[in-house]
Amino acid sequence: MLIGAKWATQLWLERLNLKNVLNHAATVPEAFKDVVDGATYAKSIQYTLAKGRLNQIEETYDAVVLLVVLFSGCLPWALEYFHGALGASIWSMAGFVFSTGLVLVLAGLPIAWYAQFRLEQRFGFNTTTPKLWWLDRVKGLLLALALGYPLIALILKTVEWAGPNWWLWAWASVLGFQLLMTVLAPALILPWFNKFSPLAPGSLQDRLHGLAERTGFRVASIQVMDGSKRSRHSNAFFTGFGRFRKIVLFDTLVEQLSEPEVESVLAHEIGHYKKKHLSKMLALSSGGLLLGFYAIAWLARQTWFYGAFGFQAQGLAPALVLFGLLSGVLTFWFSPLANLWTRHYEFQADAYAASAIGTPQTLIGALRKLTGQNLSNLTPHPFYSGFYYSHPTLPEREAALRKRNGLEAV
Repeated sequence: MLIGAKWATQLWLERLNLKNVLNHAATVPEAFKDVVDGATYAKSIQYTLAKGRLNQIEETYDAVVLLVVLFSGCLPWALEYFHGALGASIWSMAGFVFSTGLVLVLAGLPIAWYAQFRLEQRFGFNTTTPKLWWLDRVKGLLLALALGYPLIALILKTVEWAGPNWWLWAWASVLGFQLLMTVLAPALILPWFNKFSPLAPGSLQDRLHGLAERTGFRVASIQVMDGSKRSRHSNAFFTGFGRFRKIVLFDTLVEQLSEPEVESVLAHEIGHYKKKHLSKMLALSSGGLLLGFYAIAWLARQTWFYGAFGFQAQGLAPALVLFGLLSGVLTFWFSPLANLWTRHYEFQADAYAASAIGTPQTLIGALRKLTGQNLSNLTPHPFYSGFYYSHPTLPEREAALRKRNGLEAV
């Protein structure tokens, strides 16, 4: 029932959004005439419609796959297969959990491929090749085998080590792993997928180092990532801690924006750090992770839970799999609350950037350019954006910046 309710709600939201977009498709709305020209606006409408239609197909496909996996009996069969072939060892049960996730990833590849090489290609965003696309997925699989598979085994092993309190130790292990990855990933994992080069000496480097210095944001280096080898979409972020912190700019961002606009985007990212948004989000996700492990521990003791999905034997491995499959059905309904929280943080980071730069105009200019170049939906339905948008819309961000800085609306 919950799977059906989620699916029906997703389709309803997509239809609401598409209808709202079509209602504004005739001409560029007055509020956006200074943001995009007519041709770009028309293209953004077509891009939004195409993505919405593909989302409907994907949501239906995902719901069907989930129902088949849960109720076809394939999970109990797979568990018995691993029991019979490899015994009931920790590594065998970890293999069952890992293989279930792998099957779901493989099931999603056709739509992911279509999205990249048909939809994104059609609108001029795709720059990757089939070879690179498949290589990325092979690398992802190897990383999952090297890191994810042992982590699953460690979680299962905590039952033997810690008894009834295993879920506390499992939570601590996963949290420690996540923190370790935030340190190691920039140096060991990200370079496996992308090339990072120091930002060339010049006015942009001087400008960004000056911003970091006057905001007290310690940075070891500013690097440019070759994001353009996969997509024309752009971004900026920072990785690492303390004196190892690095600022990373997509090469597309440097190409698309002026130097003051790049500076304003970086000031926004620094705002997240200064307002402690990252640590607050980490604390919330840690709490959610703890609650999740507690729920798994409770469900693992419920005979009815296993019986509902055809399992004859209990155990942590099937509980992990079932919880992983079903958790998204529940967390979907909390998306508006989570997005409301993250949008509040975006407003705060925007305000910090405007203060650090001394004017909101450069950030507004950057947001307008990125909105046009990414063909972002300028007229999402409020219900749709509430469920799916972690960032405020462009009009909301502009209005907040202008109001805070005493500027008239345009």
